[in-house]
Amino acid sequence: MSLQKTPNANRLHIGIFGKVNSGKSTLMNALTGQKVALVSKEKGTTTDAVYKAMELHGIGPVVFIDTAGFNDTSILGNKRMSKKIEVSKKVDLAIIVCAEDTIDEEFIWYSRFKQANVTVLLVVNDMGTNNAPVIALKLKKTVKDKVIVSNFLERREIDKIKEAVVNNTLNEQEISITRDLVKENDIVLLVMPQDMQAPKGRLILPQVQTIRELLDKMCVVISCTTDSMDNAIQSLNTPPKLIICDSQVFKTVYERKPQSSRLTSFSILFAGYKGDMDAFIKGVKKLQTLNESSRILIAEACTHAPMNEDIGRVKIPRLLRKRFNQLSIEIVSGSDFPPDLTAYDLIIHCGACMFNRKYVISRVTEAKEQGVAITNYGITLAYLQGILEYISW
Repeated sequence: MSLQKTPNANRLHIGIFGKVNSGKSTLMNALTGQKVALVSKEKGTTTDAVYKAMELHGIGPVVFIDTAGFNDTSILGNKRMSKKIEVSKKVDLAIIVCAEDTIDEEFIWYSRFKQANVTVLLVVNDMGTNNAPVIALKLKKTVKDKVIVSNFLERREIDKIKEAVVNNTLNEQEISITRDLVKENDIVLLVMPQDMQAPKGRLILPQVQTIRELLDKMCVVISCTTDSMDNAIQSLNTPPKLIICDSQVFKTVYERKPQSSRLTSFSILFAGYKGDMDAFIKGVKKLQTLNESSRILIAEACTHAPMNEDIGRVKIPRLLRKRFNQLSIEIVSGSDFPPDLTAYDLIIHCGACMFNRKYVISRVTEAKEQGVAITNYGITLAYLQGILEYISW
């Protein structure tokens, strides 16, 4: 990822859904102004989802996602369907493309998105037949949302589709990483260990995003490693209003911080920024009732080669097994997340800096619906070290 580009996790996700050969890929190319998706008369041209990040005037950074058709009956159809369902959990806005008189499947997906509180834009692809007005009329009788008729190939009414996308996403509430923990001119100390897990020559994404937001809030930002924390504090005329550290050094930083300074971690900040803090705080209390036969699922957002002291694969399991030696711990990464969560007593999720908020919330919702507790790395570490009640969020 270029340092000049907004990461996809921070972009508005716009998914394009519809039947095979309905014109989804043509619409993707028309909206982005580029030949991003492969277009063909052959059925099932789009296999894996195609992502295109861009700047959309009126919104800013977005990512368009082209998906395989609803009715893909090829050998790989079922696998493509599972990928499409995975994409549907990420989107902030869904564009459903209609090109046939029969709209039963489109309406099923429309209802699915509405139930998940996802904004839906209905678009009819006018491919030069007389079907488009009939389809549009059927849709208007079935749903209350606006229906746009467009010829994707000739790019007629594409601007109307873009305008509708903008108008339907303007009210998306921007969530702050640091929320009300700081204000203008507050001193914020970032304690960032540069251990073997830290990428050489750069900071990790949560650190970069937090620093950027603090600067936007006109805070005074000071950074140090754990070893130089005492010198950093002594160099200040007044104690920092807030100290943000890596969750792995919670205990060390807590014991050395000024009494008046509030303490939190990047992981805890991102628990609220990307997920549901109330659910995570409630979920961590499940640790009180675990036993030797309990099962834990640890979910990482990114796929990476684990280091010797990896937080999710080594440190958290080590702390858990100090309490419950025979505890069963399973680890998944990336988009791997079991559809059936009922086998687990607790899910411990990472900070999810590589996921957008919608995707994390969908996982929280799945856990809630299946009656499984879910929490976050930073909250878990603070709880296991006995200092959660002293942490700010």
